[in-house]
Amino acid sequence: MKKYLLIPAIIIATFLAGNAQVYMAKEADISFFSASVIENIEAHNHACKPVMNVATQEVLFKVPITSFNFSSALMQEHFNENYMESEKFPFSTFAGKIDEKIDFSKDGCYKATVTGMMMMHGVSKKITATGTVTVSGSQIILKSVFKIHIADFNIEVPALYVQTIAEDIEIHVDATLAPYVKS
Repeated sequence: MKKYLLIPAIIIATFLAGNAQVYMAKEADISFFSASVIENIEAHNHACKPVMNVATQEVLFKVPITSFNFSSALMQEHFNENYMESEKFPFSTFAGKIDEKIDFSKDGCYKATVTGMMMMHGVSKKITATGTVTVSGSQIILKSVFKIHIADFNIEVPALYVQTIAEDIEIHVDATLAPYVKS
């Protein structure tokens, strides 16, 4: 358990060290959508505080699992207790790097691909996602939509619920970052 908390702490310390050009989220929405025959499931999380080093184009997302909000309290309880085991695995993280060279000194919207390691439910897996990076004044807006296969992260769905939870979950990322100011 301690190693799951130590890795993100080391990564964050690396981001904040030295004179790096670090940006942090002013606001972020991480959400997911599961479409199935019986019901659609959607949840949003606004507690994620992503960090980006524009000099190296590295990004880090640390998502507290219990901060996902559902339309139903029962769905939220099942998500945390039965599927994500959030007491045992309280965070999901993504540490990666934007593959294309982005000119952060110039306003504009850039198509981008990010490749890195996602750790969820105690499992790390290499992920590649496409999206956009928008530079607007002193803000950087990151947007992406990608899918994950829940079995890749050892998330088991009981046979009774197979028709209500999709095997592939669509993840939406919408984060607005601003220059980090040490307080």
